[in-house]
Amino acid sequence: MKALKNLFDSVKPNFEKGGKWEKFYTLYEGHRTIVFAPDLTTKAKGAQIKDATDLKRVMITVVIAMIPALLFGILNIGHQHFLAVGEEATFLDKAIFGLISALPILVVSYGVGLLTEFIFCVVRNHPISEGFLVSGMLIALVMPPHIPLWQVAAATIFAVVIGKEVFGGTGMNILNVALTARAFLYFAYPANISGDQVWTYLGDKMAVDGFSGATALGVAYSASNDGTPVVEALASHNASIGADYSFINMFMGWIPGSIGETSVLMALVGAAILIGTGIGSWKIMLSGFLGTYVMGTIMNLLAVNEYMAMPAHYHLVMGGLAFGIIFMATDPVSAAQTETGKWIYGLLIGVLTVIIRVTNPAYPEGIMLAVLLMNVFAPLIDYYVVKANKTRRLQRATV
Repeated sequence: MKALKNLFDSVKPNFEKGGKWEKFYTLYEGHRTIVFAPDLTTKAKGAQIKDATDLKRVMITVVIAMIPALLFGILNIGHQHFLAVGEEATFLDKAIFGLISALPILVVSYGVGLLTEFIFCVVRNHPISEGFLVSGMLIALVMPPHIPLWQVAAATIFAVVIGKEVFGGTGMNILNVALTARAFLYFAYPANISGDQVWTYLGDKMAVDGFSGATALGVAYSASNDGTPVVEALASHNASIGADYSFINMFMGWIPGSIGETSVLMALVGAAILIGTGIGSWKIMLSGFLGTYVMGTIMNLLAVNEYMAMPAHYHLVMGGLAFGIIFMATDPVSAAQTETGKWIYGLLIGVLTVIIRVTNPAYPEGIMLAVLLMNVFAPLIDYYVVKANKTRRLQRATV
């Protein structure tokens, strides 16, 4: 470590004012502070110092919380592939296949995203932010396992530039960056991010008889059109090859889907890490799940088709709901900031997710649009919460 510190110190004059690489000082400082403390730190203790937590530690904690979902996703990619082609495979075979599929997406997401941010840092001369440590991972985890890499790159650039930098960079964006990337692909290249063929890689091999790559949400909608009870359709889907969409399989995550969003269990492990470290808001998570269940129950009461009649608790384990609520809805920048606002914000995300899923088959994964819509309304929610608090305090003051 001492040798590395000496290396940074030896080249530092080139990046300081008057040096030949002065324009790139923010890049130098950003990389140096990954390993070492910045030169300018607060020495005196005071009321403004809360604890040792900074942006870098917060971002690293969120990345650690997503690792269980990433590791399971890698394994599940291989599992789905070998199920589809009817081949026996060991744990290692599945893991290697999944790693070969997921790693390039992760590399492209981080590489392209960081390069884009570095360019903006140099042009605007503002410090490098650690925010993309989380966004880069999230973008990869919400992608299908075999999406073209150039589309991942295009979506990442769009998300960084349009979703964040146009608003001023990290901490200023009003939309979740990763969901902005996914929404871009969903509307620009829908064939590569939705449908029955994008979730399971078959290569040059043929799928076994009776295999379908439809997601659980797609099966639920199709069953509703056929008049088949949704639970029955999910339980019988791909049952001949042991890949049915039973409640337990959907909870565990052994179903087709984006890399990191299939396993509710792994998402809950991440939630425990975020809540335990005080990084993620348990109020948004709890109200999000509660809103989903309540709206699912209301749909049961108003049911005019089989999809609306599907038990409310099935909504909690289908699609990327758990992943979206835990890692997307709780984004501290784009979410509601007031404590009461967090309850309202999370509740409405859950409610809107079910409404979009059940009433609009064009967007079966309602969590994406629900979170993005509530990102836009989060400042308005906070405004009225604060206004209500002021009104109550003024009333008490005049008594």
